[in-house]
Amino acid sequence: MDLAMAASLAALALIDSTSFGTLLIPIWLLLAPGRVKAGRMLVYLGTIAVFYFAVGMAIVLGATTFIDDLGALLDTRPAMWVQLAVGVGLVVLSFRFDSKKSKEGGGRMTRWRERALGIESEPGAVKTRTGALPLVGLAIGAATLEVATMLPYLAAIGIVTTAGIGGAATTATMAGYCLVMIAPALVLMTARLVARNAVEPLLVKINDWMTKNAASTTGWIVGIVGFLVARDAAWRLGLLEQLLNR
Repeated sequence: MDLAMAASLAALALIDSTSFGTLLIPIWLLLAPGRVKAGRMLVYLGTIAVFYFAVGMAIVLGATTFIDDLGALLDTRPAMWVQLAVGVGLVVLSFRFDSKKSKEGGGRMTRWRERALGIESEPGAVKTRTGALPLVGLAIGAATLEVATMLPYLAAIGIVTTAGIGGAATTATMAGYCLVMIAPALVLMTARLVARNAVEPLLVKINDWMTKNAASTTGWIVGIVGFLVARDAAWRLGLLEQLLNR
């Protein structure tokens, strides 16, 4: 692996580290009343990393095995029309993620936040749950919701798949990607443990911004991806050429 590839993968991993499951929920856990328990945070982040790694390796192995057949299938005109429809559908879907939906999105955010904080402590912060299973369930639930929008990760998988670096190097690279992805949350956890009063205001600001802009950010991502998918299909179908020649 060359330096340019490593830098690209690191940049994508850091983008992935700002998602709902990899940053916002960890921040909620860090803002919970009482002392932060590093072991519980590690259970949550470890589950996220393992889930992403398993999904990534499954996609890499599938792409490596069927890449020729898949490429031939995607080059057929019916597949291109399906791709065009999917792209247009994503663009239309992106308009659902707007300010008018803020109340609905806020309700979802509130439920997820209550679930995260409920794992940390009981009402009144008088009793702490010790089981790791709820944290694992929360991590898997958050990661599963993000599977359809893990665009940086899919881009990283594409880079690794086409690089031809071998099975062992691919496995190590995917594992390293997942570690970099959870690194910012680990840094915030460490800072919260050693300097609570200095770090909490920053955590509150990040939480407020992410919660407020989650829906619109998702909408922009979905819309941009839909446009790119539809444009690629339209170009390969010759629709753009026909339009320009009119």
